[in-house]
Amino acid sequence: MTQQSESTTTGTVTTAGPVTTTSTVTTASAGSVTTEDVGLLAARSPLAPPVPPLAEPRPPGERRVWPRTFHDRLTSPLPGLKALARFAREGSVRPGKEGLADLPRLPFEPAPLPRVDARAIAVTWAGHASWVVSVGGLTVLTDPVWSRRIIGTPARITPVGVPWETLPPIDAVVISHNHYDHLDAPTLRRLPRDTPVFVPAGLGRWFVRRRFTRVTELDWWEAAELSGVRFDFVPSHHWSKRSLTDTCRSLWGGWVLTAPDGRRVYFAGDTGYGHWFSHIGRRHPDIDLALLPIGAYDPRWWLRDVHCDPEEAVRAALDLGARRMAPMHWGTFVLSAEPVLEPLTRVRAAWEKAGLDRANLWDLPVGASRVLE
Repeated sequence: MTQQSESTTTGTVTTAGPVTTTSTVTTASAGSVTTEDVGLLAARSPLAPPVPPLAEPRPPGERRVWPRTFHDRLTSPLPGLKALARFAREGSVRPGKEGLADLPRLPFEPAPLPRVDARAIAVTWAGHASWVVSVGGLTVLTDPVWSRRIIGTPARITPVGVPWETLPPIDAVVISHNHYDHLDAPTLRRLPRDTPVFVPAGLGRWFVRRRFTRVTELDWWEAAELSGVRFDFVPSHHWSKRSLTDTCRSLWGGWVLTAPDGRRVYFAGDTGYGHWFSHIGRRHPDIDLALLPIGAYDPRWWLRDVHCDPEEAVRAALDLGARRMAPMHWGTFVLSAEPVLEPLTRVRAAWEKAGLDRANLWDLPVGASRVLE
């Protein structure tokens, strides 16, 4: 895989040719190490590169000019004709009958949203990559998809965990990238057009065309602020495409939300495993909660570069130095061939194998919440 090096500037990442990177701690070697230990070890290592300072927040709603394409940000080549032919020949795009047998056992426990004050962090999993996050007194939606069906895949296999009419006023929305299971036009039409929206570089025009008036586009390692909460856009191993003609025309990534008291929630969006996690952890130490994808990974040869499997998600949490992990991106839409309940069983096994505190794996049912006081 061709990797990219972390720039020493605050706003860009430059291509530096092939670089071999390794994770600080892997699942197999973690033993009884805690995520706090990982962060301390990384910080004290004499081999660790200097950590660039965080970027100054950019003006909200800033009008900017972006490159025509972001192909140079890819960390692996997009599939060619040979790979597409193999994928079509093997036809393993959905689980078989046995893989669907556990549909009735998928965890779904909707409950009212927790009432919290500005000092608490609360997360509620609505399904897939959609979370209701309370941070610094703000209510933030991540990749909101409340539709029953999205283009290219069967209908939801679990209902939305949070009825739209029960949501409080939404203070902000963050979008990771433009794939249909993360950027859902019917859901976004439900929002007031003056809702602040934070999006990857190049995606702002999609929202402007839909008359959103407070759209902030960011490049990797850039940030903006809203009511004292900091929104940092960070890299991921993924890509973007929404039509036949817009491949990689907008960027992709995750978000670090930092409350005024310094507590942090990392929302990974959609990503494969790789070197960015350790870079993010160095720039944003002491992440309190990492929302990490664990599903849509089989067949592995086809999806490895863009989707973490459960074991890789646990490794990513270790690389980040995150204190807690909440799995997502599974149990909502059938996007790949693994059995529908397998991501949950595998992530629990990987967490235990790594010797991590079971209480810090927030493996929530769809619709459930957890509060960090």
